[in-house]
Amino acid sequence: PEPDTRIFDFGQLDKVMEGAHRPGHFNGVAQVVSRLFNIVTPDKAFFGLKDFQQLAIIREMVKQLNFQIEIITVPIVRDTDGLALSSRNMLLNEAQRKSAPLIAKTLSEAQKKIPEISVNDLKNWVINTINQDSELNVEYFDIVDSFTLQSVQSWSDSDEIFGCIAVNVGNIRLIDNIRLS
Repeated sequence: PEPDTRIFDFGQLDKVMEGAHRPGHFNGVAQVVSRLFNIVTPDKAFFGLKDFQQLAIIREMVKQLNFQIEIITVPIVRDTDGLALSSRNMLLNEAQRKSAPLIAKTLSEAQKKIPEISVNDLKNWVINTINQDSELNVEYFDIVDSFTLQSVQSWSDSDEIFGCIAVNVGNIRLIDNIRLS
């Protein structure tokens, strides 16, 4: 079969966070998933909340292509220490694996600081807290409207706000997110 060369227009959905750090990635995801949907023609498709931006992209793609598919969100599955489960976790060495749960712990603590702390101060607090561990280096942490994925400046900017993060642990890249409002 011929390769899928379609170019999707996701507006700003694929320009931020993961999309800003991995240009073209979500267009490839949309090509593969839309092709799969055309072959399988499912009524429902399940996508994990851990890949928060991908979920938003898939929903938009389904809307644009007028697929009659219900997209169902699957909650993040976490290890007993809070680390979001990922096949990448197996690539972490012992010291990295010991440090990695700080990501989820920090996000959980961040949730408790709202609304007493400003959006910008919370961003800085999360980044600084995680970066204090020498094994961890925050690539980005953004606080966004869950539908547009655009950064919010105030807790009143959106009815549903998520904090989304990517952290480099050595050469392993881990992502996570948490609903903040």
